[in-house]
Amino acid sequence: MKKLLSFSLLFSLTVFSLFSQNALKMAVMSDIHFLGTDLAQSGEALTKYENATGRNVNELHAVLDETLKQIEAASVNALLICGDLTNHGERGSHLELIRKLTSLQQKGIRIYVIPGNHDVNIPDAKAYVGDESSPTQTVSAKEFAELYAPFGYSGAIRRDSASLSYLSALTDSLWLLSLDSNRYNEHTATSISGGRLLPQTVQWAMDILSEARSKNITVLGMMHHGLVEHMPYQATFFPNYLVEDWKKLAAEFADAGMPVVFTGHFHANDISSLTSANGNTIYDVETGSLSQYPLPYRLIEIDGNTLKIDSHFIQSVEGVPNLQEKYQEKMERYAKASAEAQLSRLKIPLAEETRQALADLLSRINILHVAGDEKVDAETAEAIQKLAESVGDENFDAKSFQLDFPPADNHLTLSLKRE
Repeated sequence: MKKLLSFSLLFSLTVFSLFSQNALKMAVMSDIHFLGTDLAQSGEALTKYENATGRNVNELHAVLDETLKQIEAASVNALLICGDLTNHGERGSHLELIRKLTSLQQKGIRIYVIPGNHDVNIPDAKAYVGDESSPTQTVSAKEFAELYAPFGYSGAIRRDSASLSYLSALTDSLWLLSLDSNRYNEHTATSISGGRLLPQTVQWAMDILSEARSKNITVLGMMHHGLVEHMPYQATFFPNYLVEDWKKLAAEFADAGMPVVFTGHFHANDISSLTSANGNTIYDVETGSLSQYPLPYRLIEIDGNTLKIDSHFIQSVEGVPNLQEKYQEKMERYAKASAEAQLSRLKIPLAEETRQALADLLSRINILHVAGDEKVDAETAEAIQKLAESVGDENFDAKSFQLDFPPADNHLTLSLKRE
């Protein structure tokens, strides 16, 4: 471990100098939900898990390997992973994933991780071997930082004492602020999906942003939970996918000079923004999950004050040439069930016809949303119109309804220049 840490520090110092002179190329991925090989063995338990989640463990291992292969081929300088590294916090999954990341790092790519809600202190972490699932060891917050020391923590120029947040120097004029928005200290029976930033962590971050502004350093953010709404009524229907007090925090970070934050959690490839009352804008660049359709990752290029985003999707792996079609079909089945369950949890009094129309609409919107740059197609427009009619809104015009907040989601160039 000492040799690995020494390598990490030496490598960081070397590439720090190189990054300062050239454009910085990064990859971003999120929500891998990696389940270790030893924890997923053929049998009834694994079959039940795969049927319940729609995930084929072997196929998703191949998807991750192909993603890392493509990232290496893209000659990036750094890789950002926005949380939910593991399926459900299994120590064995962490260890196997770390071996894969170490192999990539040794080929010259710096890696930065932040935990998600499925990564730390998970009381019901399970192995799927034999006929029934069984408990397996998880990791504490302290162990997470130790295990992932070579991937951000050991080379951090600042650590937050209240959380797993840390600060890294990407170049001499660009910092990465990795924020821990998880609630693992509150876990009792299982993980908590919702996120929040502790008050002391917010103050720690604001102090860093103030220091960066005084030094003319740009700070990019990274965290698991969303900072800005990515679709109409997300805060109403899917509040656990936004960090608590998201609107207030987004405005504060924008005013403090953070132009972009990379997020995950909602399993969608989407970019949204919020402009504060003072006229400052922050962009939330959310990357979808490598465990479900459309299996995306992003490539980022930063040159001066310009940040260019391009999205890529894993099209096939060995033995599965129709990967996108297969996982879209899986997504369609589970989106409808998820929408119906969400409506039941909200306990909104609705006529059965209206409830079904709303469930159909939410599932259609979800399928379009996860791939990004969604457009209202004919089927979705019809579902929207039927819902409007069922609630008595005769003047509703489905053709004018927009699913997607600006800007573009998959290919975009942003300015990092502060006014």
